[in-house]
Amino acid sequence: CTLYFTGCSTNPPPPPPPPPPPPPAAPGGPPPAATSNSGGGNFLSASLYIGDLLPDVNEGLLYEIFNAVGPVASIRVCRDAVTRRSLGYAYVNYHNAADAERALDSMNFTDIKGKACRIMWSQRDPSVRRSGVGNIFVKNLQENIDNKQLYDTFSLFGNILSCKVVCDKETGLSKGYGYVHYETNEAAANAIEKLDGMLIDGKEVQVGMFVRRDTRPDQASWTNCFLKNIPYEWDEARLRQEFEPFGEIASVSISMGKRKVFPKKKKVVVVEKKEGEEEQGDDDAASAEEGAAETTEEEKVSSIYTYILFGLYLF
Repeated sequence: CTLYFTGCSTNPPPPPPPPPPPPPAAPGGPPPAATSNSGGGNFLSASLYIGDLLPDVNEGLLYEIFNAVGPVASIRVCRDAVTRRSLGYAYVNYHNAADAERALDSMNFTDIKGKACRIMWSQRDPSVRRSGVGNIFVKNLQENIDNKQLYDTFSLFGNILSCKVVCDKETGLSKGYGYVHYETNEAAANAIEKLDGMLIDGKEVQVGMFVRRDTRPDQASWTNCFLKNIPYEWDEARLRQEFEPFGEIASVSISMGKRKVFPKKKKVVVVEKKEGEEEQGDDDAASAEEGAAETTEEEKVSSIYTYILFGLYLF
């Protein structure tokens, strides 16, 4: 006897179909289906941002440097649309996230043509960059603190997405403040708790959460005062002493920069002469020329007389 069961089968179900292959990477963009779980959060790409580049750094040089770590999918140096001059940053796209992570760990802050580069994970979503999560502001830094020293100091408290000391564009010197962007708010709060008011390279720094300009308090509740043209011999203690009688002071900071000296412009004075003055001036000039001519004739006669006396003496 044979039994038939409707809708049932003793055979195992067929395996599900394989997932479709990922789409090809767009020219100049990061290859898809690569994941990184450390250093810069869960990014579905193996793309790195390379900043602080010199204007003459091109794709060929970057390929030689970063391809030594692992196979590079594409490289793009961002340039001005009109002048085609480099904007000072580029994107390096690897085939897999492991190579990108190794390049980030081993090549961050290394010199490219004599200038230290700054590498971080490329975050394509602008809302993540503008959210302000984990972003802190550090001020009152020593002038010799660079990006690497700032990174080494603050990396003890969590994964850093980006780190930068703000420098003057003309002189290249530090302006005494910088930014550190952590992966989480917890890491940022931990860094603020441990480092705010501490000494870094012999100078007390101030660390706090970064507040965007459009979300800062209005003028009525603003408590900061900006001073300029203060005496050069004043220090922070003297400045605090002068302003403490008006209320309690939370912090005082003096930023020292390179003094600019502007050349003084020469004044050109134009004197207009009347007709009578011009004639008198011409007469004076003629008299001066005649006097000079007479003086020249007298000098010639005196010289000839001296030569005659000298010749008689020899004779």
